[in-house]
Amino acid sequence: MTSEIVYTGNLRTEAKHLQSGSIIETDAPVDNQGKGERFSPTDLVATALGNCMLTVMGIKARDMKLDLNGTRVEITKKMGTEPRRIIGIDATLHFPKELNADEKQRVILERTALTCPVLESLHPEIKKDVKFEW
Repeated sequence: MTSEIVYTGNLRTEAKHLQSGSIIETDAPVDNQGKGERFSPTDLVATALGNCMLTVMGIKARDMKLDLNGTRVEITKKMGTEPRRIIGIDATLHFPKELNADEKQRVILERTALTCPVLESLHPEIKKDVKFEW
């Protein structure tokens, strides 16, 4: 098993990562009867895209002797109705000036991000807009 999730009441869940014991709580969003005090489940899906991109780029950057520390991703999730679902995710990756990646390395990192497992797993109807700001 990967995780165990428990409903703790008031539209909140607690997920435990079984290997590490790490805990993530979720809330229903305010626009869906929740308190919005934690990530919503759909927030986690959108956020996982940024986490995945940074992780696979970090692996590739390490292989190229580059340090991605300080690189950040801004995520915007777009929701639709009927059915209520994610219809779009915008991701803007911001790289620190200190990175000093040349053009070839930048292309490699961008291609790596665009083939991350989460991006490959998202439904094709979800619009993905990914920008790289060097």
